[in-house]
Parts: sequence; structure tokens; C-alpha cells
Amino acid sequence: MSEKKIFQIITLSELGGAQTVVLNLANELARQYEVTVIAGDGDGKLFQMLDPAVKHIRINSLKRNISLWNDFKTWRALRKLYAQYKPDIIHLHSSKAGALGRLAFPRDKIVYTVHGFDSIRLAYRKFLPIERWLQKCCKAIVAVSHHDERSLKAERITHNVSCVYYGIGESAAEPVKLTLPRRYRQKVLCIARISKQKRFSTFLETAALLPEYAFIWIGNQEPVQNVPENVFCLGSLKHAESYNQAVDLFILPTNYEGLPLVIFEALKYGLPVVASNVSGISEIVVDNENGYTVDNSGEAFAEKIKYILENPKIAEKFSRNSLRRFQKDLTVNKMVAGYLKIYNIS
Repeated sequence: MSEKKIFQIITLSELGGAQTVVLNLANELARQYEVTVIAGDGDGKLFQMLDPAVKHIRINSLKRNISLWNDFKTWRALRKLYAQYKPDIIHLHSSKAGALGRLAFPRDKIVYTVHGFDSIRLAYRKFLPIERWLQKCCKAIVAVSHHDERSLKAERITHNVSCVYYGIGESAAEPVKLTLPRRYRQKVLCIARISKQKRFSTFLETAALLPEYAFIWIGNQEPVQNVPENVFCLGSLKHAESYNQAVDLFILPTNYEGLPLVIFEALKYGLPVVASNVSGISEIVVDNENGYTVDNSGEAFAEKIKYILENPKIAEKFSRNSLRRFQKDLTVNKMVAGYLKIYNIS
């Protein structure tokens, strides 16, 4: 193993989209380098899924909410860890870790990934001046889509900005059996938490317009009442990815995203995708190639879903193209290669 040392630092230790990227990066990089994952608040599931070769450290004061005392303690803890480990590369993920890390570490060692710039640009604009001020306190800023790369530059964050797509593992999950009434000709899946961002209402509107198809939602934390008869909410499932193998099409209605990993998973299993035309989604779901991006209305979703599912040759073509796109651009190996080029270490 090389003696080069890499820190991967993220604010929360729960397992979300950005944490999954950290997990995949850390586990793969640990084959060649000494990798340490540092995270704070959360249930620690990120730590639990790390390869045994990856060290992990929890900083209890590292939290998403702003607190001068906690943020100072985190900054001080990061400084101590740098003095102790002397890492060659420090890869920061998420806004809070990105800000405190850029203040704590030497800039020539820092790579900062912005996981979904639209969430800052649209919902938290008050933090944009901080991002502009800190942009030169690192050697590279990485966007997760070309859309985010352009948005960063449009907001005058231009210092060494580039794009590296996420990547996920290529191995398939264990298949599952999905038992639904036989009257439903085909099945449509969405995996997301229920929130204003994810537009559950649009999902319900779409399902009501297409009663001949079953619509499955995975990710609700509580039972859902008063939904159309063809809607099945299965809750929060540990192996939700497996259900891509039991359906015919994947959809994602959403207000904004970075680059949603659930679409990567759908492409991996060769599913056609219909998703909201927001952020960088149109870079991986290409109209008339492997699906469609549409406006956020039930009518727009229903039109494209019906067109795909009622035209088997189109569905088959989209399926082949989804798998091809995943294998070409969206694997862990492709992501790691992109970051190693930015790290510029041997």
C-alpha cells in the first residue's frame, strides 16, 4: 500500500447520497492509499459500511446547524487531526465540512465537492458569499454535474472548478419478489423520501391518470393515507435498490437535485427513466435515448410513461441505452479515476 494519506470529510455520518459517494470513494481508494473518513452528527451508518481497511473518526461537534461554539470546536479538532496524521489529500464534502475544512487545512491539499449546488443557489442563497470568499482556499472545486459546474461559474465561483460524476458499484443486488394484483399491466417505481423537494403530490397525480399501471413508492417513513388504488407505498426499505429488478420503469419527480443516485441505480438495471427536468438530470436521462425529462406536472409524467410502456420496442431501446450509459460513465471506477486525476498523487 502507498504511504500517501487521504482524508474524506463529510458533515453527517448518516447514509445519504453524498455519504454513499464518500463510502464508495473511501472503500475503493483504500486499495492503494491510507484512507480516513471523518464525519460528525448522525446515526453512524456510514462508518458501519466502510471497508475494515478504512479508518474512521467521529467529531461530535460537527453538525449541520450553525453554532459558533460547535464550529470552533470542530475547526480545532480538524487542526489537531491534520497535525496528527499529516494527510496528503483532504477531500471535503458538504457545505459545513467544506467551509470549516477550508479554514482548517492548507489550501494546496484540499479538494471540495459541492453535492448539489442548486440546494445552495436556490434555497440557501445567504451562504453564497461564504462560498465565493472561500473558493480560493482549496486547490479544486468539484461539481457533480455540468449543470452545477455552469451554475457555480454563473455565481462567480470559478476557481479551478470541474465536474466528476458520481459512481456506484456494478454488482447487482439480490432480486426481490414484488406481489401486486394481476390487473396491473406494468409497474412504475420511485425511490425517495416524502418531502416538498421530492413532489409526492406529482407522483399521486401521475398515478391517478394511469390507473392501469401500479405505482410503487419506496421511502415513506410513515403510512400514507388517501392515495389512488394503484399506489403502493412500501415504506423505508433497507435494500430498496433491489426493486428496480421487479418493475418496468423508474420515475423521479423533484424540485431540485445534485445528481440523484437512485437514477444511477435505475440505469444500472436497464430501466427507462422519466424524471423532472431539473439540475443535471438531463445529462444522464436523455430524451428519446433512455427516457425523458419533463415538467413537474402529473400530465407531463403520465404522457411519457404511457408512451414508453405502450411501445415495447421503445422500452427495449431505452433499456439497452440506460445500461450502456451506466457502464460507460457512472461506475465507481470511473468516479475514482476522475478524482485521482484531480488529487494528482501517485
